[in-house]
Amino acid sequence: MIRWKVDIMAKLKEAGYTTYKIRKENLMGQQMLVKIRDGGLPSWATIDNICEWLHCQPGDLIEHVSDTEEAPDA
Repeated sequence: MIRWKVDIMAKLKEAGYTTYKIRKENLMGQQMLVKIRDGGLPSWATIDNICEWLHCQPGDLIEHVSDTEEAPDA
């Protein structure tokens, strides 16, 4: 499973990209913002934009976690 390594909305806000600014400047659609807020992953194009805005690499934002790591210990 691929998931966020960081709180992406907090990182965007730290970099000056508030949800208001993102919507006002039409940088990302409302549906994509909601998806990200809910922990979902956006398209590669959106990840590319986020990396550009935050001056980082995709690996700084997302990670792969095996299903066995997600399962609670028995």
